[in-house]
Amino acid sequence: MAERPARRPRIALVAGEASGDLLGAGLVRELRRRFPDAQFAGIGGPRMRAEGFEAWHESGELAVMGLAEVLRHLPRLLRLRARLRRRLLDWQPDVFVGIDAPDFNLGLERKLKQAGITTVHYVSPSVWAWREGRAAKIGRSADRVLCLFPMEPPIYQRHGVDARFVGHPLAEAFAAVPDRAAARERLGLAPDIPVLAVLPGSRQGEIERLWPTFIDAARQVTLQLPGLAVAVPAADPGCREAIERGLAQSQLANVALFDGQAHDVMVASDVVLLASGTAALEAMLAKRPMVVGYRISALTYRLVMALGLMRVSRYSLPNVLANEPIVPELMQHDCTPENLAEAVMLWFRDPQARDALLPRYEHIHAKLRGDADAAAADAVAELMPAR
Repeated sequence: MAERPARRPRIALVAGEASGDLLGAGLVRELRRRFPDAQFAGIGGPRMRAEGFEAWHESGELAVMGLAEVLRHLPRLLRLRARLRRRLLDWQPDVFVGIDAPDFNLGLERKLKQAGITTVHYVSPSVWAWREGRAAKIGRSADRVLCLFPMEPPIYQRHGVDARFVGHPLAEAFAAVPDRAAARERLGLAPDIPVLAVLPGSRQGEIERLWPTFIDAARQVTLQLPGLAVAVPAADPGCREAIERGLAQSQLANVALFDGQAHDVMVASDVVLLASGTAALEAMLAKRPMVVGYRISALTYRLVMALGLMRVSRYSLPNVLANEPIVPELMQHDCTPENLAEAVMLWFRDPQARDALLPRYEHIHAKLRGDADAAAADAVAELMPAR
């Protein structure tokens, strides 16, 4: 690549939500090893800041989801993106990395790429689920796409887009054989009681939609399993407040509420009831049987169905990666307390089914392993200008 005037390397990143902040922190840490004097700036969260990242805005500002929610926040997001684009064009980074948040990042990447800035999109949107033809459009925004799942790069290659499988960082965060006893000791949970982990989402909008249903399902399970402990991790203070409000209005007893510690809570549990999303992947890596429930806003659901946007019959990552339904998914109208409780109780009652699930989980875990932070940093470093 062409030589630029000598100056410190500049790498811009935009990460949405807590998951993007986690990916961004690992990427910044590994890139700093390759470029010790580099400057890192853009949008990020506390983990990225701890690695020396200069956050012009907080990643939480991008934490909206669903068509209806995005439409409500659209004016603010468009203003933020326009301001950020101008600042990035003035700063002239050597590489821009958009981490997830495709609705925000892909449009920004396209403008930056048109202005001559090299762009990377880290975490492929779900092209396997929503219109494969989007892969070509993503290629018009990103010079390179970094994929977390091995089935994604071939899709991009069919459309002439440079894509790399870098592995999934979460696959490194979980041991091949998680230690349930140690996790229970860290959390203060008794070693000999049944434990149901309940994760109603990491966004307050999700919690408002799902938590009452999950609470009722958990209450029905406790009636059938005396002595059951319900363990609930809260992603952040706002989520904890929403969870506590729901508990105050419920009849659910024997609940242990934790700040964060979601990985330990899953490992410590016997069964996990969770909202569809990354948590399903985490529960699989924790080697725990799960029930996946989800419900989007009624307006978003009507739009998705009317426009025929959903192209898959499997929603949760364990089922997608296994290419068959290995865990129950109860979505939208099927996501009722009765259905969720019945599916949870099936796992508690059938130890043979739990045992049969384990080798499937182990196989997927092995496929996702790799030093993802380092591999992603290598893929970005290849695009940095020569100095």
